[in-house]
Amino acid sequence: MDSDRPVKDSVIDPGAFIARIETAALCRGFRAERFGECGGVPQLALTKRTPGPRPRIYLSAGIHGDEPAPPLALLDLIERGVFDERATWFLCPLLNPVAFTLQRRENADGIDLNRDYKAPRSREIQAHARWLQRQPCFDLAICLHEDWESRGFYLYELHAGERPGFARSLIDTASQICPIETATVIDGRTIAEPGIIRPIADPALREAWPESIYLQAHHTTLGYTIESPSALPLAQRISTLGAVVEQAVRLSAPV
Repeated sequence: MDSDRPVKDSVIDPGAFIARIETAALCRGFRAERFGECGGVPQLALTKRTPGPRPRIYLSAGIHGDEPAPPLALLDLIERGVFDERATWFLCPLLNPVAFTLQRRENADGIDLNRDYKAPRSREIQAHARWLQRQPCFDLAICLHEDWESRGFYLYELHAGERPGFARSLIDTASQICPIETATVIDGRTIAEPGIIRPIADPALREAWPESIYLQAHHTTLGYTIESPSALPLAQRISTLGAVVEQAVRLSAPV
């Protein structure tokens, strides 16, 4: 992704967004924790623990300031009550607030936070890692993104456990709303099947860790990074990401 590309639909004011999503989450029974600060805006974690045995599901968004659809998709899911008693929830909806103020991918120091998890240099990821270390392991982790260079939806699947993954079902869900990426190589990685990338599974073999690899190394055996194409209208991207998250929740935490 070209970090100098102008933001087509810069719709997120980080301070206003954090206030709105925090209010919506509190109304839905979440607990809000401000675990860090970025450009004068708090980094927010939202947790909702349901009594009894429930799958633990983690979701994150907003690590790149030129990707507005992911945080807005989480806001929409919260406001619609999707994160209900089926699971115990852990949400980090805007990991890189200052990037939205700057309207770019990186933080104020020019660091791509989604390559900073192996040995974090940024205060944002140091704070996020400390918060993660206080949480239990997750049964499922989903990192929401979008891609300026793609023309269709795709996902990364990191699957190190014994239970089956469900990448194909997520692709089928996305295909009802937007095109699926047809390229055979994305970000230097070969497509395993249409829209699905299964990258190197061993974190020790990766030099720069994105959030998903850190989560695999320390917090979960099943993780998805889902990518909507920024070329599509914002509402369509939000709907696609939301539908994919809902399907993942249905498969992980059936009613």
